[in-house]
Amino acid sequence: SRAAAYSKLGNYAGAVRDCERAIGIDPSYSKAYGRMGLALSSLNKHTEAVVYYKKALELDPDNETYKSNLKIAEQKMKETPSPTSGPGGFDLAGLLNNPGFMSMASNLMNNPQVQQLMSGMISGGHNAMGAAGSSPSTNDLASLIQAGQQFAQQMQQQNPELIEQLRSQIRSRTPSASNEEQQE
Repeated sequence: SRAAAYSKLGNYAGAVRDCERAIGIDPSYSKAYGRMGLALSSLNKHTEAVVYYKKALELDPDNETYKSNLKIAEQKMKETPSPTSGPGGFDLAGLLNNPGFMSMASNLMNNPQVQQLMSGMISGGHNAMGAAGSSPSTNDLASLIQAGQQFAQQMQQQNPELIEQLRSQIRSRTPSASNEEQQE
């Protein structure tokens, strides 16, 4: 309820924080997802809003307000690319401002194995097996890929909404100018 009050007062960041808390307490509370979508839309984060509206509809499929808000957010997402989008329309700044993603990234980077691997790859002084003087090897790359896969699995388990948001952003990337020129 406080998230709704924050939205009415224009404090959308406060609404987002309260919605995150509500979702953490009860992941099946559709109103929290709907209010999160509204707050994100108000912050012009339409791609993220779409993800939350879809989750709200998944939990409450007959809610006409969620359906209407989803359509509006999808339309706005198509009309205005995010000002913080990187190449291809990927909202890197939004991802880096996501506390769930940053927490998981911090946990990954605090892993001693990952630190050792990254240190070895950056310095080029030793490989993951500890052999001094050798260049980065296939083992380094395999270890880095494995760490990335573990990170992705952890993210999927801890924050499936974030993963869906990332997938949505990747799917909604705009074609490059060269592709557009070829189609004309």
